[in-house]
Formats: sequence, C-alpha cells, structure tokens
Amino acid sequence: MSVPRDKQGYWKISQWSWMPGVKKHMIYAPLFGKRHNREFRFSSAINVGTLPSRLHATLLFLYLASNIAYMFILDWTQANYYSFCAELRGRAGTLALVNMVPLIIMAGRNNPLIGLLQISFDTYNLLHRWMGRIVAVEVIIHTVAWAIPSVANSGWSGVWKSIFKVPFLGYGGLGTLALTLIFFLAVSPLRHAFYETFLNLHIILAGIAFACTWIHCVTASIPGGLPQLSWIIAIVALWIADRLARIVRLAWVNWSDKGFADALCEPMPGEVTRVTFRLPRYVNIKPGTHAYLRFWNVNVWESHPFSIAWVEHEIQHSLPTSEKEPLTAMDRSNATTLVSFLIGAQTGMTRKLYNTVKGQEQGIRMKAALEGPYAGHHSLDSYGHAVLFAGSTGITHQISYIRHLLNGYNEGTVATRRVTLVWIIREYESLEWVRPFMDQILRIPNRKDILRIQVFVTRPQNPRDIASSSSTVKMFPGRPNVPLLLAKEVQEQVGAMVVTVCGPGALADDVRGAVRSVQGHTVVDFIEESFTW
Repeated sequence: MSVPRDKQGYWKISQWSWMPGVKKHMIYAPLFGKRHNREFRFSSAINVGTLPSRLHATLLFLYLASNIAYMFILDWTQANYYSFCAELRGRAGTLALVNMVPLIIMAGRNNPLIGLLQISFDTYNLLHRWMGRIVAVEVIIHTVAWAIPSVANSGWSGVWKSIFKVPFLGYGGLGTLALTLIFFLAVSPLRHAFYETFLNLHIILAGIAFACTWIHCVTASIPGGLPQLSWIIAIVALWIADRLARIVRLAWVNWSDKGFADALCEPMPGEVTRVTFRLPRYVNIKPGTHAYLRFWNVNVWESHPFSIAWVEHEIQHSLPTSEKEPLTAMDRSNATTLVSFLIGAQTGMTRKLYNTVKGQEQGIRMKAALEGPYAGHHSLDSYGHAVLFAGSTGITHQISYIRHLLNGYNEGTVATRRVTLVWIIREYESLEWVRPFMDQILRIPNRKDILRIQVFVTRPQNPRDIASSSSTVKMFPGRPNVPLLLAKEVQEQVGAMVVTVCGPGALADDVRGAVRSVQGHTVVDFIEESFTW
C-alpha cells in the first residue's frame, strides 16, 4: 500500500499457472458462446430471463444429480410394487425438507453466507430458484408415491374422503398444492411479466406451504410426530429471522430521536430520478452496496433494490463533512446521513416515481424508507489496477468505488495505483445525473495521478458537446470497443487487475468476453454487479 506502481510486479503475475485457464473456461465462462446476463426477450412484455454461467450450471447439475441419486437408488427388483412406492415416498419427502433449509437461507436478504463466502445475492437467488424447482418436484413425487397405493386400496373416492377428514393428509395435500402453484407461477415469462403480483403470491403460498408442512409433521400417527418435524421448525425459524432482521434494519436506519427518513426526488434528463435520502442517524455505508427503497407516495408496499451512488454525512447545524475526515463518536451521535441513488424509469414503481416528480425542477420531498445497506463484500483495495465499466445508471455502483479508492490512495490505505472509468451513456445531458458527485471527485487531491475517465456518448445531439476537458477526462461519440480498451489496459497493467461492470446485460456480456480474452500470465479478475429476478 506504500510502494510506487512499478513495485507491484509480484501480485501482477498469476501465482498458479492453471488459474487463468480456469477463469477463462469455467469461472467467467457463459454456458454457451457469449450470452450470459443479456435477457432473452420475445417482446417488450415477455422476458424469459438469462442463462447461468458455466460454473453455476455445473454446480446446479451436480446438485440435481445428487438429489436424483439419493431419491432413486432403490431396490428396483423388489416384487411388492407398493412397498417400493412407500420407500420412494419417504425419500422424496425427506429430500424436500432437507432442500428447504438452503432454499430459505439463499432467499434471504440477510443471508450470512454473502459476507462469509464473498458471493453475491444474485448468485444465491439463482440457486434459490433452482432449489425451489427441485423441492416442488420432490413434493409432487412424494404425493404421487403416496397416492398410488392409496388409490389401489380404497379408490379415488376413499382417497378424497381421507384427505378431507384426516388432518395429516389434508394439510399435506394443501402444502403440495401451494408448492405446485409456486412452481408454475414462477415460470420465467409469468414471473417477469407480473413480478410484483408473483412476489406477493410467492410469499403467501410459501407461508401456507410451511404451515401445512409443520401440521403435516405434527399430526402424523407416530408419537411425537414425524422425525422431520425439527427441520420444518428450523426452516420456519430461519424464514421468520430474516423477516425480523429486515424489520429491525428498517426501523434502525429510518428512525431516531431526530425523526423519520425522507427523500428528495429530482427529475433528471433521460427519464431518470435522482433520489437523495436523509437518514436521521449516522450510517456507515461501504462502496459497492445497494439498498431496497420504498416511497410512501408511490406503491408503498413495493421495495426494489438500487445501487448506492453517493454518501455524505452531515452534523446538525454544520456544513457537510467529507468522508476522508472521520467523524468522532460524539460527532456521529449528532450526524445524519445523505444517501443518493439514480433510478431509471422502466415500468411499475420506477415509472410511477418519475411521473410523480416530472416537471418539478426543484424536486419533491416525500416520506420514504431505506432497507439496507446490503452487499459491499467486494473490496477493490488490494488491486493495483481497477477498470470500472458502467452503462447508463450503472454509474451508481462504480462512482462510490472511485471516491473510496482516491481517498485511500491519498491516505496510503489501498494498493490501487491506476483507476480507469468507462461510462457509456446515450445523451450528453446524462452527465447531469452525477455532476455534483463528479465535481467532488475531480477536486480530490492527486486525482490526476491515478484516475482516467472515458465517457462514450452513443447518441450525441450536438457533436460540439463531445469535447475532452483534459488528458485524464475524455469524451468520445459512439460505443466503445471493449476488447480493445481492455487489451490496452492490460498492456499498462499495474499489479493485480480487477475489472467490474454494472449496466445492461449486453454490456456486461461484452466486458465478460473481453476479460476472458485477456486471461494470460497476469492476474485479471472480473466482478459483475447485477440484479436478476
């Protein structure tokens, strides 16, 4: 952290000769070809989601294969067909409950594995979706394996009577119905087309499934209930714990003796809303974090994740304090926190928010709540060279890192000696989104030593606007040649390099492909910030 850039040669070279190949062909590789995070769209309304990476697909395949093995390695030669069904029923039911434990952990915003393993919520959400499908199929197999001998014994009329008369069977059937509905409602086109409706139904049906499973285990004829009862208790406890943690975070962040949080919402060019939350207490927020926002005037029951662009701390009756001047404990007790976001108007809540503030040049202050911050587990401090790609409002994720790394460079607390920001926007007016933040960054001492900014305007209205202000801040018309840009950065690499991207799926896939193409004897790591759903 204290040596010049030419002294970081040791960490520049990959310590394991096989690691670049593993990164290129497994860790960073899409499942097929180039496409990974770019959505498959049949139309503007129908979206069928994204493809997992090769590493994710391998993990999912192994997990699915293990479940198939645990369930179907049975004695297929036994003569009693109904005994076989009974054994399959037990295996399927047990596996469904076993899988519910990681299913619930990976669904939680407060998942402790995110920080412990440095794996993003987005990856856990992918695993959650596939584990949910496995659980639903196993529950259906469990029910079918029970129904086959039951129908043979008493016919369909007897089965229906027992379902409505025996709580053990009735609640088991209701739980199966709830999980089956979740399975079909979670089909990608339906989920993406009606996401808010799906999410609310998903939570209600999951609650019904957990309650029915608990009753199913308790009301069994076995003394003390089924052996799996302790598992469903643990599953419900984990689910409730995450919900309670979210409530506690909401209350702590948004309320203090200074009052409640509110937000200033300003309309920006390009149908973007700049939102600045005033939190009534000091909140320590790392770069690269996001938070879930809800607005009282705009669908208060909905909360959506957005990357945090900028953080300032204010002491009451004083001027704003920059982050490089640490606040004392006494100062923090009197401080409030300003947290800024850029929210592009898409559909639903984001569109309604923009329409609410549209035409109000000074913006509108409204009651709002912030849940978070979440993530922030990716630290860039140990990299000598950071290349940050941002597409449109994806600048929010990258700009927080820039200030942190520049301040760390001046204080000698990071290894970073070169930072390159590549920002792609449609129109020149989009610069207004981050003008107050960028003005502060450009005034940071020694900024020119390490920071290079390249802005690409894909649809410039006036070519005269595209003028470079200095050798370190340059503007270009059109789209960047991402592979060429990255190859040039690798030629001038300082120490270990990290490449991060936040933006549309097509840009993320371009950057991912470029990172794979430069894997050689040097260390080039890749981090993608995304919110797939």
